[in-house]
Amino acid sequence: MTVSALLVATSLVLQAAPATQKPDAQRALLEKMTGHWVLRGTIAKQQTTHDIDAQWVLDKEYIQIHEVSREKDAGGKPQYEAIIYVVWDPKVGEFACLWLDTTGAPVFSDAGVGRAKPAGDSITFRFTDPTGGVNTTFAYDRAKDAWSWSIDNDVNGKITPFARVTLTRR
Repeated sequence: MTVSALLVATSLVLQAAPATQKPDAQRALLEKMTGHWVLRGTIAKQQTTHDIDAQWVLDKEYIQIHEVSREKDAGGKPQYEAIIYVVWDPKVGEFACLWLDTTGAPVFSDAGVGRAKPAGDSITFRFTDPTGGVNTTFAYDRAKDAWSWSIDNDVNGKITPFARVTLTRR
């Protein structure tokens, strides 16, 4: 083999290496979110059940979570629906989350974007607003292959539980 052929072969191996390397822990955790889930638990002091479909989108850069309540309003529409995007940003070393739902104002407000530092199998997003904000924790249970979500409202420093739910695979 000539030196130039060896250089070309080495170059091809090095270019292919990133695609075959093990994904980082944060992207691996996001991978655990993908699939079809049933959310059960309490939201705003009411028992509820939602269907959730989560998948990679946009060249596997974002996880898109589509959440739809099984409970319907008087017109037959779901009482709640959300599209949530979660991404890992290695440049700043944190997750970001854009939460769009049927309860919020129909604009892209700063309060709709949360940020979280990695913490093992938990991701706690902090969404801020003028009076405080919302803390939303997604926690993965490896033994059960399930997620729990807890959402707490922060109004002027007073933390109040809003939601405690569990996601299991359908």
